[in-house]
Amino acid sequence: MKRKLKLLLVEDNHEIAKQIISFLEGHSWEVDYAATGKLGVNLALQGNFDVIILDLNLPDIDGLQVCTQIKEQSKTNTPILMLTARDAFEDKVKGFGKGADDYITKPFDLRELVLRCEAMARRPQLHTSTEITQGKLCLDTKAYTAKWENQSFKTTKIGFTLLQKLLNEYPYPVGRSDLIQHVWGDEPPESNALKSHLYALRKALETASGEPILHTISNIGYQLKNLDN
Repeated sequence: MKRKLKLLLVEDNHEIAKQIISFLEGHSWEVDYAATGKLGVNLALQGNFDVIILDLNLPDIDGLQVCTQIKEQSKTNTPILMLTARDAFEDKVKGFGKGADDYITKPFDLRELVLRCEAMARRPQLHTSTEITQGKLCLDTKAYTAKWENQSFKTTKIGFTLLQKLLNEYPYPVGRSDLIQHVWGDEPPESNALKSHLYALRKALETASGEPILHTISNIGYQLKNLDN
């Protein structure tokens, strides 16, 4: 049995919108509708959608701007399918550059629209929250910000990447080789680089929290502790 999806359609042409909504609801999908870019942004940020179908030509805000606002402000990476009469390659490049995840040109077959929505809803890298919270520690992976009890503290970019890995694995320790692979892939740095970055991260966490947070576990790796105290 196919999964029932919840979609947001942002389209100013009411006749086209009516046809799309009728066809999608015929698949037992739930469809919210916005005829303006401003309403589309508001609904996208308030709702929890599997896919957003976004027309490029809107009466108040250009669809590219709508896409940018949703991608920048939303706490989940909801996939956006651009729906437009513009078929020039340059227009597609602009759309993908603003964060669009797929692109379909009018006129189109509604059956293809269904297939694309189903495919986008299955993509594992989408729909994920940009915030990782565990106890008093919170990371925003989109803004690259770290907070302890809602108070921001600074980390280096590599320090943030290490902290993200440690937080995702919390409360379990992470091995040294796993941390190196996560940050540098198959091109590891010179031997003391990881140790130096972890030292700086340990100091940043201790300054923010007032207590030791990042611990070395002998013969195992590194572990975050005391996040819930």
